[in-house]
Amino acid sequence: MKILKIDHLGVAVNSIAAGKNFWTDVLGLRFEGAETVAEQKVTTAFFPVGESEVELLESTAPDGPIAKYLEKKGEGIQHIAFRVENLEAALEELKAKGIQLIDAKPRRGAGGAKIAFIHPKAASGVLVELCERD
Repeated sequence: MKILKIDHLGVAVNSIAAGKNFWTDVLGLRFEGAETVAEQKVTTAFFPVGESEVELLESTAPDGPIAKYLEKKGEGIQHIAFRVENLEAALEELKAKGIQLIDAKPRRGAGGAKIAFIHPKAASGVLVELCERD
């Protein structure tokens, strides 16, 4: 598997509108806009930092994964995403190594990226996302 860079850090928030002020007003990052990914029950907002981004995640439904995360752990870093060269090949390599995956096949994420998650149990409790962008 070829990891190209840290693509983004995902931060779960109760409200993007309230949460974005810290990233823009305090840290001076540029707000790149928000996007709702209906199938994942989430609205995302990106703030570029060099070649990576901070992604705020707000649930759009009480049964969504971000709502469940917030209920258990509160606001904070929810995942780290690595950009990979070939997501399908990366998933096959991980399967061959016996790594527990949440997604055995890629799905669509924000910005049209192909994404898949590695189960936190395989990574010392850290939710790891792999993504590939065209």
